[in-house]
Amino acid sequence: MQYVTILGSTGTIGQQTLDVISQHPGRYGVFALTAHHNVNAMLQQIAQYQPRYAVMQDVDAAQLLRARVQAEQLNVEVLAGVDGLTEVAAHPEVDAVMAAIVGAAGLLPALAAAKAGKKILLANKETLVMAGQLFMDAVKQGQATLLPIDSEHNAIFQVMPKQAYNDLSDVGVNQIILTASGGPFRGYTHAQLQDVTPALALKHPNWVMGAKITIDSSTLMNKGLEVIEAHWLFNARPEQIEVVVHPQSVIHSMVSYVDGSILAQLGNPDMRTPIAYGLAYPERITSGVKPLSLLDIAKLEFEAPDTTRFPCLRLAFDALAAGGTAPAILNAANEVAVAAFLNDQIRYLDIPRLLEEALQHIAAAPVQSIEQLLTVDAQARALLTKLISNIPATPVRKAVSA
Repeated sequence: MQYVTILGSTGTIGQQTLDVISQHPGRYGVFALTAHHNVNAMLQQIAQYQPRYAVMQDVDAAQLLRARVQAEQLNVEVLAGVDGLTEVAAHPEVDAVMAAIVGAAGLLPALAAAKAGKKILLANKETLVMAGQLFMDAVKQGQATLLPIDSEHNAIFQVMPKQAYNDLSDVGVNQIILTASGGPFRGYTHAQLQDVTPALALKHPNWVMGAKITIDSSTLMNKGLEVIEAHWLFNARPEQIEVVVHPQSVIHSMVSYVDGSILAQLGNPDMRTPIAYGLAYPERITSGVKPLSLLDIAKLEFEAPDTTRFPCLRLAFDALAAGGTAPAILNAANEVAVAAFLNDQIRYLDIPRLLEEALQHIAAAPVQSIEQLLTVDAQARALLTKLISNIPATPVRKAVSA
């Protein structure tokens, strides 16, 4: 029996992880579940999966959960805050940690799991975007096993050579090719993008995801963050990473080799496939995902990303090239901008404009510590909040269509 801590259990990835675990009751047990503030969802999960610990990031939510747990006579210990998250991520009885907390909040518990030598199923982009070198060093020093769960990086991991290397060319790799669906606005003109509403942006054509990552997918920032992740996961230089728009989301990513071969991982767009791969690695288990029918798909299309209409991808490459704290600045600014867009405080096209301002206003510096990164994160958030406060109120917008 392998015991799993799920960081972010009430989110989309957390729920899908629990679904895969439910299909293999004799193989996996739930050690701990964590959420931000959704007490009702956490109570349902506690009753169904009977974890030893439940952690709420929000202290007030933890107090409420304790009262509800006691009233319903549930046998679980409730913890709170970052200390609670790090405790269940590094607990000696935990075998695997699904790191699926969205945003910078997932950094410290993921680091704790790495230092404790856990098998880490990494679905939190910000851990590598903010603190790539520090996190990879922690994985190495703690002798942890790092398994990427993002469908793109999981695909690359599956078709990459497993031996150690200093440069991709050492194992015959020419280039890593990240595929992108293009999001819901792939065919939109610049004029149409000006009137995009949160409701439209939340309608992804292929994937079922949380609100923040769905908006990121529509702006191509999600792909930009994945470029930075790929740099750290696979020791790839920026020029060794290519992004290709693939609307069907069937090929999840590819690896190009020097002999002319391209190896790809294909499958239906369902996150339970990489989750099952990560849980059972190096074995394979059923995931509940319907097998892919190439005859039903019929055709696969590819095109270059348009970084003029969708400049967030370019900004991510710029931040990666700048190095140091630049990716952390970009990530923090993006989190604030996306939240403001979802709250109708800014327009859709304000997102990339604000990110570029943040990168211009805050100078990047070499990364020295987690404390420094958290300070930079706070600085970028404060700047974005100030910039957003100076933007005139957003008028009621009409829906647009392609």
